[in-house]
Amino acid sequence: MHAGTEKTAMTPSTELNNEMLSIRHDLHRHPELGTHLPRTQAVILDRLWDLPGIEIETGGRQSSITVVMRSGGPPSNDRELVLLRADMDALPVTEATGLPYASETPERMHACGHDVHTAALYGALRMLHTRRDELACDVLFMFQPAEEASVGAKWMVEDGLFKVAGRPPDAAFALHVFSGMIPNSQFATRSGVFMAGCEDLHVTISGQGGHGSLPHLAKDPVPVACEIVLALQTHVNRRYSAFEPIVLTVGRIAAGTDSVVIPATADMELSVRIFSETAKARFHEEVPRLIEGIAAAHGLSAQLTFRPDYPVTFNDPAETAYLQKTIAARFGADSIVELDEPLTGSEDFAWVLREVPGSYVMLGAGIEGYREETNHSPHATFDDAILARAAETMALLAWRRGRASS
Repeated sequence: MHAGTEKTAMTPSTELNNEMLSIRHDLHRHPELGTHLPRTQAVILDRLWDLPGIEIETGGRQSSITVVMRSGGPPSNDRELVLLRADMDALPVTEATGLPYASETPERMHACGHDVHTAALYGALRMLHTRRDELACDVLFMFQPAEEASVGAKWMVEDGLFKVAGRPPDAAFALHVFSGMIPNSQFATRSGVFMAGCEDLHVTISGQGGHGSLPHLAKDPVPVACEIVLALQTHVNRRYSAFEPIVLTVGRIAAGTDSVVIPATADMELSVRIFSETAKARFHEEVPRLIEGIAAAHGLSAQLTFRPDYPVTFNDPAETAYLQKTIAARFGADSIVELDEPLTGSEDFAWVLREVPGSYVMLGAGIEGYREETNHSPHATFDDAILARAAETMALLAWRRGRASS
């Protein structure tokens, strides 16, 4: 039989697939935000307590779950530990898909497909547990909150994720569905730098308020802020190589209360996407000097605060090759493509990949006949039929570990 048509040891049964669909629809109807996901956590935990031979821990400062599944095979000092991750949180978006299982909570929606990830990882766990005695590796399942809030993976690492199994993982993998950009059922990844690092920069320009008719008696921060915006664009375009880009967006400028009042301060919020630690270090050194210098030239001052969110997402070349081989063996060589360029989006699984060699892969999941929208859109849809493929992929990444074939 041709690759992509035969079943494997990790192909979900009809019963398990129906259970995953039930979980996914339940989570989609009842999305939760940030670090506190008690209902989402309970949906998964309630299905795990009856499984013998697994070790379950929950987080202290967020609703995380870790599950350690040790191989039931003969003891071995060479057995690897493979980490598989799913994020569980939703977004502050009011759903507009019209799906029968749409969110029942205003201004909350699984607009990024994390309900799919959670249900799929649960399915992978159940399949691997069924054949635990045949596993050639141990598996650490990471159900994390707050991917959208940028602290979920970071906090789990800080709180002992890599110690929960008694040793750090040897490899780590995560899968993310996309409602647009990638055709349904198509995988996409990239070896090396895959996604940008991201941080916010808050700037306050401080001057002296006054009457709009007497600007010479005040120190107006508004034109200074505008000058800084233009200078930043020039700085990015002229100080960094086109092959090591920085994406800088000034998303917010706020100042003043009335047309005839010169404000004392102006606030700016900037988003910065960076693809290397070298460029990041240079940005941190040069941009404060630029902003503070422009303010000082006009007799004003500037205060800057960097708020780091995500590191650069780096896919280990060897583990990415393993992931690609695993997917191609099951679904066919044409099922996975290598992207030519990194993505400017960011991902907090990068906190794991900083410490553990691993790989992150995307999977197209838009529903045919619905509007093709990007993730985070109120119209974003994710195909139920993709659940089986996502679950089997995650399971195979552990199942094939240490095996000549699946």
